[in-house]
Amino acid sequence: MFGTKRRSALPGFGLTMGMTLFWLGLIVLLPLSALVIRAAGMGWEGFAAAGLSPRALAAYRLSFGAALAAAAVNAMFGLLIAWILVRYDFPGKKLIDAAVDLPFALPTAVAGIALVALYSDNGWVGSLLAPLGVKVAYTPFGVAIALVFIGLPFIVRSVQPVLADLGRDVEEAAATLGASRLQTFARIILPAITPALLTGFALAFARGVGEYGSIIFIAGNKPFHSEIAPLLIITQLEQFDYDGATAIACVMLVLSFAMLLVVNLLQAWRAKRGTR
Repeated sequence: MFGTKRRSALPGFGLTMGMTLFWLGLIVLLPLSALVIRAAGMGWEGFAAAGLSPRALAAYRLSFGAALAAAAVNAMFGLLIAWILVRYDFPGKKLIDAAVDLPFALPTAVAGIALVALYSDNGWVGSLLAPLGVKVAYTPFGVAIALVFIGLPFIVRSVQPVLADLGRDVEEAAATLGASRLQTFARIILPAITPALLTGFALAFARGVGEYGSIIFIAGNKPFHSEIAPLLIITQLEQFDYDGATAIACVMLVLSFAMLLVVNLLQAWRAKRGTR
């Protein structure tokens, strides 16, 4: 009959939305609100002195700059790895596919120690780079290398299912119409995977900004040179400077949210443009 509403076996919008907002507020918004409220109680002068000091600004530049660079590198090579895993069959494919997830399962401290052993001046790779004047361990370059290691799975696992669903028929259709391989990739494949690629980029960037365990061993932790913002927060806490740690954490929260918001807006704009 007209005017009747079909009942669903699942809970309705009101109940699910209420539970969603309650759980999100309890787990995410409440701790962050406490952080912002404590930072606001410091006053602007106290907040700026701790959160915007020259040492803190140098740590922000390294943390966000290295995370952004590592996410960009992973976007390129992660797409390549996902393409190989989806489009080709070869011996050892399952082993490589499983190895992609190692940074997820490996404790971050173990990863940091392994990277130091590999890239220090007497390590397997570092000993080859040292005569060339390239120093990796205890430099900002080493921080970026560590972030590339931990961020790669986010790109691969975001793009891989989209490539698998895309199929080869679209590529064959484009080739039939006379498109070159480059044109097929640029006009058909890349637009289809861009939202997933941006999602992986945002996840890798967010993980890199907050990473601590795998970086402190290879960074050297020298103020104004190789000190990351999370380590600076730990340093302030060890010195019982809770206001300083709160100010630095609040600045990182604002910057992280702003950059993730930009990435998500670009993703939404790209997805909306692709549907036209």
